[in-house]
Amino acid sequence: MTPAISVILPVRDGGDWLREAVDSVRAQSFGDFELLLIDDGSTDDAIARLPPDARLRVLANPGRGLVAALNHGMAQAQGAFLARMDADDRCRPQRFERQLALLAARPEVAICGVQVELLQPDGGPPPPGGLAYRQWLNALCEPADIARELFIEAPLPHPGWLIRRTAWTRVGPYRDGPWPEDYDWLLRAHLAGLTMAKPADGVLLDWREHPQRLTRRDPRCARANLIAVKAPALAVVLGGREVLLWGATKTGGRLHDALTAQGVRIRAFVDLDPRKRAGRKRDLPVLAPEAASAHADAAILVTVSQGAKKPAIRTQLAALGRREGIDWWFAT
Repeated sequence: MTPAISVILPVRDGGDWLREAVDSVRAQSFGDFELLLIDDGSTDDAIARLPPDARLRVLANPGRGLVAALNHGMAQAQGAFLARMDADDRCRPQRFERQLALLAARPEVAICGVQVELLQPDGGPPPPGGLAYRQWLNALCEPADIARELFIEAPLPHPGWLIRRTAWTRVGPYRDGPWPEDYDWLLRAHLAGLTMAKPADGVLLDWREHPQRLTRRDPRCARANLIAVKAPALAVVLGGREVLLWGATKTGGRLHDALTAQGVRIRAFVDLDPRKRAGRKRDLPVLAPEAASAHADAAILVTVSQGAKKPAIRTQLAALGRREGIDWWFAT
């Protein structure tokens, strides 16, 4: 009998955390799933120590690396819904039930994420440094909010996805590039017109924060590579409009270069600092914020990353008559 959900869980040397991850899937209140565990060249015995379960299938990765493992799992999946899970995280018991309920109630949503809690490696409470990031992620539940802030970074943590098979077919497999494969996939889904949302009534995934996590050690997650993957998508969304880059920062310079390579014309930089306005950046003028009113036809991309400054920037741009997600975006 075909399961409703196929859970794709790639692993290489999962250690003790793998059992926790698998047990959390097996304990779901919605039990009509298959769990595809894709072994990406493990050398430990974590997989062999898992308890038997008719819903669990272990597959060998025919390629090498995470992207190959993910695509192999997706190709073998039988369910109408495709869920992601990682070997070092834990699902809350009602995760699938509540995600499916959202997708049933809102047929326009193609990709369902989750609110998360961050854990220490030992399962303890979240580290203080991750609180702002967690708050940002968990505040983005409605499609408009997710789309508005998609160009900051991935607003749906990868191990929490539940997507319709039709969405996967429309977007296509993960691409193996010098950037995070999940962020690239979400950007392509956005350009394809697919809608994303999350249940807003509580945490459904415990996301383990540790030094070995890919987002901490994989060079594909470096800021320069995040800019490289978002620039082509930004070029499409901009639709030929010229751009003001708000923030004469290092990130602003990198985004200038990446967008220019995509054929986007950068008109000027904008910055609050009068010392920066005294010079030029990338041989372009650096304007005061109030000067942006003379460039009403240009889109604005904000490259300021400090969260504390974002409310003031939103206020300034609203005063200029700019609409977030239409006339301007955060693109840090």
